[in-house]
Amino acid sequence: MTRLQTSVRALSWVVAAGVVLFLLAPLVLTVVVSFTSSSVYTLPPPEWSLRWYAAVARKSGFWDSVWLSVSLAGLSTALALLLGTAAAIAVTRGRFKGREAIATFAVSPLMMPGLVVGVAMLQFFRQVGLRDAWISLLIAHVVVTLPFVVRTLLAALERFDFSLIDAARTLGMSYPKAVLKVLAPNLAPAFLTSGLFAFLASMDNYPVSIFLTDARNKTLPIKMLQYMEEQPDPTLAAISTGLIVLALAVLMIGSRTVGLNRMIH
Repeated sequence: MTRLQTSVRALSWVVAAGVVLFLLAPLVLTVVVSFTSSSVYTLPPPEWSLRWYAAVARKSGFWDSVWLSVSLAGLSTALALLLGTAAAIAVTRGRFKGREAIATFAVSPLMMPGLVVGVAMLQFFRQVGLRDAWISLLIAHVVVTLPFVVRTLLAALERFDFSLIDAARTLGMSYPKAVLKVLAPNLAPAFLTSGLFAFLASMDNYPVSIFLTDARNKTLPIKMLQYMEEQPDPTLAAISTGLIVLALAVLMIGSRTVGLNRMIH
């Protein structure tokens, strides 16, 4: 390896390390601030304390917003898995015009800013006369989570050998049973990966939810915005740390069950 190649490689590593530090620094600072004893955001903390984690549980409406976010994330992920699986199979196995358009349409919410999707959903619900905030949030979260499922399952189905289903049918299985016994186990890693990322996308969603919440139905990110406006103390850092831990837990589960390489690809 020449000196120029060595210098270029060293420079690339320095740039990569700088990018990683730039991206991780806000997360690290948020976690550090959450353990401060001060009532304001100070670095370094004057003393280490868990007071703000204890204060989170006493926040008005906190547990209601957590339950709403978790229930919406769970239901929207389950619906997205059902709809996304059907759409991915139709696109992969179908022989009709417009298959690529359907695939593009299914993942289009990832291509647009969240605020644009939120405004569009709000206008659509007004046009159809849907006033229920909870149902509106559920539909919107399905739209947000569906692209993660469709994109992952399309990649998985392209690598699946559908002749295995035909072989199972020749051995006496019905088509639904062959799908359940042969296709579903092979797609299990894709189901898990897409489900985990869809759940996180729903839990952290802010730009769409802000247009559809009301006084009684506020998701956790919207409630955090309210806390910031009313009393911006380090409890927000404690809540954010909890969300960071949730994301890390999802990555660990995916790494143990599927593997990071398969999660990324």
